[in-house]
Amino acid sequence: MDPITAPWPTTEADALAEQERLRPLVSLTGPGPASGALVCGVDVAYDDDRDVVAAAAVLLSYPDLTPVAEATAVGRVPFPYIPGLLAFREVPAVLEALAQLPAAPALIVCDGYGQAHPRRLGLASHLGVLTGVPTMGVAKTPFLFTATEPAPARGAWTPLLDPASGDEVGRAVRTRAGVKPVFVSVGHRIGLPEAVEVLLALTPEFRLPETTRRADSLCRRALAAAVADPVE
Repeated sequence: MDPITAPWPTTEADALAEQERLRPLVSLTGPGPASGALVCGVDVAYDDDRDVVAAAAVLLSYPDLTPVAEATAVGRVPFPYIPGLLAFREVPAVLEALAQLPAAPALIVCDGYGQAHPRRLGLASHLGVLTGVPTMGVAKTPFLFTATEPAPARGAWTPLLDPASGDEVGRAVRTRAGVKPVFVSVGHRIGLPEAVEVLLALTPEFRLPETTRRADSLCRRALAAAVADPVE
C-alpha cells in the first residue's frame, strides 16, 4: 500500500499544487466498516531536533477492538513544518507503516483532520485518496473552525463549521459524558454520519478512539528507540 510514484513535494508551492490536484478526488460518502472488518489507527511522532519521524499503524477488529497487528516506520522528516501542510511531513512514513501490515484495513482512522482543513484536504483526506482506503480524521481541537458545546451526554454532537463559508466540515462529538468533545471529519469514502457512528464504536471507555490511543503509544515508543539508535 505505497502509491507514491512521483517525487514528493519539497516546497510550499509544490505542496499547495498537490493539494489542489488531489482535492477533487475526495469522496465524501460511503458506509462504515462492517462487523468483523479490520480498522486501522495511524499516528506520527517527531524529533525535529534530530530530524526523525516515526509512524505507527495498528490493526483492530471491528467493533470488538481486539488488537490484530501493528507496524512502525522511522525515517527523516521529509517536509518543513508549515500549518495546513502537515500531511507532507507524515504521509510517507505512514504509508511505509501501512505497507508492513499483514492485511488491508477497511477504514483508516487518523489523528488529525480530513475535510476540517482550510483547503479540505487534511491528512485523512490526503491519505485516503493516495491509498483508496476509506479514512476519517479525529482531532483533539477544532483547528480553524467553530462548534458550539454539545450536550453533556455521550453521543451528543454539534456541527463543526467553517466561519468563512458556513460549511459543515465535521462534528464536535461527546465520546464521554461530561468530558470535552473530539472533532471528527470525513477523510475519504465515508459519510459524516457514518464517521460519527464509527467514532462512538471506537470509544467505549476513553475520550479518544482506541485506534488513536494505541497508535500514539506505539509511534512514541518507536521514536524513542530511533533516537536512542539514530536513523542513518
